[in-house]
Amino acid sequence: MNKYLFFIFSAVNYALLAIVLSDNVQAKTFELASPDQQTQLLIKVPKILTQETPLTYTVNYYDQKIADNAKAWLTIRPDNRAAIKRYQLITSDTQTVDRVITPVVKQKTAKIHEQFNELSLAFSQQLSLTFRVYNNGIAYRFSSLQKTPFTVLKEVANFNFAKDAQVFFPQEQSFISHNERLYQQTTLSEITQAQFASLPLMVAANNVKVVLTESALQDYPGMWLSGSDTYSLNAKFPHYVVKSKLKANSDRNEVITERADFIAQYPESKVVKHFPWRIMVLANNDKALLTNQLSYLLAEPNRIVNPDWIKPGKVAWDWWNANNIYGVDFISGINTQTYKYFIDFAAKYNIEYILLDEGWYQLGDVLKVSPDIDVKEIIRYGKSKNVDVILWVIWETLAQKLTRALDTYKTWGAAGIKVDFMQRDDQSMVQYYWRVAEQAAKRHLLVDFHGSYKPAGLRRTYPNVLTREGLRGLEHNKWADYITTKHNLTLPFIRMVAGPMDYTPGAMVNKQPKNFSIAFNRPMSQTTRAHQVAMYVIYESPLQMLADSPSNYLAEDQTTRFISAIPTVWDDTNILFAKMAEHIVSARRSGNNWFIGAMNNDIAKSFSAKLSFLSDGEYQLVTFEDGVNADKYASDYQIKRRIVNRDDTITINLAPNGGWAARLTPISKEQK
Repeated sequence: MNKYLFFIFSAVNYALLAIVLSDNVQAKTFELASPDQQTQLLIKVPKILTQETPLTYTVNYYDQKIADNAKAWLTIRPDNRAAIKRYQLITSDTQTVDRVITPVVKQKTAKIHEQFNELSLAFSQQLSLTFRVYNNGIAYRFSSLQKTPFTVLKEVANFNFAKDAQVFFPQEQSFISHNERLYQQTTLSEITQAQFASLPLMVAANNVKVVLTESALQDYPGMWLSGSDTYSLNAKFPHYVVKSKLKANSDRNEVITERADFIAQYPESKVVKHFPWRIMVLANNDKALLTNQLSYLLAEPNRIVNPDWIKPGKVAWDWWNANNIYGVDFISGINTQTYKYFIDFAAKYNIEYILLDEGWYQLGDVLKVSPDIDVKEIIRYGKSKNVDVILWVIWETLAQKLTRALDTYKTWGAAGIKVDFMQRDDQSMVQYYWRVAEQAAKRHLLVDFHGSYKPAGLRRTYPNVLTREGLRGLEHNKWADYITTKHNLTLPFIRMVAGPMDYTPGAMVNKQPKNFSIAFNRPMSQTTRAHQVAMYVIYESPLQMLADSPSNYLAEDQTTRFISAIPTVWDDTNILFAKMAEHIVSARRSGNNWFIGAMNNDIAKSFSAKLSFLSDGEYQLVTFEDGVNADKYASDYQIKRRIVNRDDTITINLAPNGGWAARLTPISKEQK
């Protein structure tokens, strides 16, 4: 029997739960604490639950009240019947969990220690609600046991904060969105009901940072949040799409012509339906946000039986640099010779993949290859150099021939696909993500989602989904000037909490902001060179792009060799210093080697970092630092070497908009 559904109450777990019963007519109150007792959850369940009198909960964290009488409610309409308007609590159960999770694709760590206390509530009308309290956050989700078809008309997820607080609000204009936003700094009281944002977002309540997001998002629309007349943020969901069409002369931009009066439908309901986890990540220091893994832990477990074929790595990317290669005896562009040049570059630096982005197929048909491209020859040539090929596709065009196209790509020998321009997260689009992930996994194909919503659990269930966009990244430098170092240093504390970021770092033309200019085909960054290199340590993406031209990388051999030695997945992560929008200094381990990355905003800084995280013995330290003139000439850098051990302290000097990166390699007795 499923313990979450039948609620077998254990005497051992009874001590976890304090139940206060005034009498049979009054509400029941449940108290649940985190394993370290620093997070306290108080849940009030009325005798009869309705939308007007829903379940409420209050969250205290380190003796600070964070949420106060927040609300949770689900309106379900069974097949051919009226919507269910009343629920009654039947039984409750608790359990404690203490286990170690081993991710198929490690990101922050090779092992994750998971600890939580859980309360499961069973209601009438075949509905249940589960709460989990972790040391670093709380989460809840509904489950339905309906055995007949049903629809979800409405979900209430009301995050009612105890008082006014600062919000980092990625405001949206429409449910049709790439979710590539800047984080507007405002307050709860200033956000109106008409304003809404995609997830994740952050609320800074006193010294506590709260990141709101979701996980295990499957077969259900994504959650967005709008303002209110109080200190609340309220869930907002795109309704089910009944009819849509592509805009005239477009293969990617849709017009939604009709939506249903519900947010999700289930024509067949023979199994338990679990809805997404609603997550409040809690941290009383900024460093803790960079190691939080609740989004991963709350996702559904891996479904790929033998996932050993999944290979993280770096990708030489063509689109950002507009195929602008030079010093060759052929015309560069979307042609076979250019991509063989990419492969030669990748092979020289042991880069695992190249990407064929827009233009390799004739738009509108993912199986009609452009005349100047021989994809099969490019893939064959790549394999001869130990470099694999990933193919970009428009989602809707792929959907027309999904299985046929994936079969063909597999036959060609492609390693994966980059799926782009979804721009939605209603129920049917979320289903599409899962369908692509599953079908790609069956054919041993990797997946990178662009034009996408935030990570929400799919990467654990189908770990062939290595990364996704859903953020405002480096590509925006091609047409705008708002990708500042402040933005770069905000993303890891909010967006990266949800999962990997395909920011596409690696700009080799570097300018300080006063010298920056917009150049679509020859773009640049508003950072130092060392800032771009440090991103490869700090930004998490098991499939990590090298965005610039291979010719630029070849001309800057020292930079490229340093980048190419940095892994894309990690055995351990140690955050040395962190303050949102200002700086990050992270140390990460891969095998016996350690890497350190430091990124800075527009104010020069220095840090003294102890190397006590190292094992015993001596290490060769190689640093990639801002040059002495990087404040004026952002591409200026210097490489230094020295021998260190765990008793040493190193100085990290950062120019304005600067960076610093290091590689630490153990020195064997034979090397001494």
